[in-house]
Amino acid sequence: MAVAPRLGTLCFAGVLALWAAGGAVAHEGAQGIDRPAAQSALFDPGTALAYSRQAIGRSLSDQRFVTARGEAFQLAATRGKPLVVNLVYTSCSDVCPLTVQTLARAVDAAASAVGLDSFAVVTIGFDSRVDTPQRMFDFARAQGINYRNWRFLSADAATIDRLAAELGFFYAPAAGGFDHMSQVTLIDAEGRVERQIYGADFAPQLLVEPLKRLVFGGEANPTSLAGLLDRVKLICTVYDPATGRYRFSYAIFIEIIVGGLSLAAVAIFLVRAWVQTRRPVPRGP
Repeated sequence: MAVAPRLGTLCFAGVLALWAAGGAVAHEGAQGIDRPAAQSALFDPGTALAYSRQAIGRSLSDQRFVTARGEAFQLAATRGKPLVVNLVYTSCSDVCPLTVQTLARAVDAAASAVGLDSFAVVTIGFDSRVDTPQRMFDFARAQGINYRNWRFLSADAATIDRLAAELGFFYAPAAGGFDHMSQVTLIDAEGRVERQIYGADFAPQLLVEPLKRLVFGGEANPTSLAGLLDRVKLICTVYDPATGRYRFSYAIFIEIIVGGLSLAAVAIFLVRAWVQTRRPVPRGP
């Protein structure tokens, strides 16, 4: 399999390089998108990270895939709600499974925050020679993934190359597998890259917080009842590290009530003081 210690080091180095990553590229890839050095070259974490960050704001084209059950699937089917994209290769025995397990915990947390039907998830096999629908099916089953909003997909090499370029996902062949960024990409409801989450073991909040903003903080009219409720959910749905899930917190309402009572008390005090100053001073005999 792939080089597990090396991949872990590369992912860690990629995060460390976040602030210093350069933008060097070698040639143009799918649809004119600049790509890092050829895939036969050594994997450079800094360059790969810069390449990944350049994808922010980019729109995805409507790629066609095959699900793990052999059904045709198009990315356009997810338009209208946020989409979480994760690329793996099924021959991987450590980093890719760990990333999927971490993503599963984040999906659990997101379900408690926004509901499973508010977003979609796809895991795509990027080793097109090996990652057939059956392999993707077996991979999903081995990881215990069984969510109604999560699909495991396969595609031909040209489609994978095009999608990887649009996502800013770079991978290079290595002894026993591939070197690549451990990356989860959040796509908004219009199909644009909203956020990149790095690392095989990331905190659920790194995905769920921007997902909450996409679901609850969109362009809904804040003066409408639905818009107001969404704003309340956005603010009051908080992560509970003890359970690994989100819950609705009433703390903000308590703070509002306490603050309102405090302001009312101050206002009453000021009014009474003002009334006393307006009273006529009693005259002597």
